[in-house]
Amino acid sequence: MPRSVNVVAARRRRKKILKAARGYWGARSKVFTVAKNTYEKGLQYAYRDRKTKKREFRALWIQRINAGVRQHGMSYSAFMGKLHGKGIELNRKVLADLAMNNPDAFKAIVDAAK
Repeated sequence: MPRSVNVVAARRRRKKILKAARGYWGARSKVFTVAKNTYEKGLQYAYRDRKTKKREFRALWIQRINAGVRQHGMSYSAFMGKLHGKGIELNRKVLADLAMNNPDAFKAIVDAAK
């Protein structure tokens, strides 16, 4: 008795992986087993780096705010402490954008925090 196999589902599963692996170099885009390993590793990197991206952007915003605040004679930590004390609720993303692109508005915020 021949073995019963579901060729339709197996082919569909393999084609899905190979389609996702298009553009990879060499066997990584041609050989199913290698492509599957590469594709799965790529998903792991994507999951990990979605978290890393948030950390890196927050660090960048803090550096930009610190650079902007030091031009007005304060440190980052003192500035953030005074901001929270005065009840000014601007997040770091907005503050960093103001420090870079709109120094006059940022100076007004620094003066309000002092």
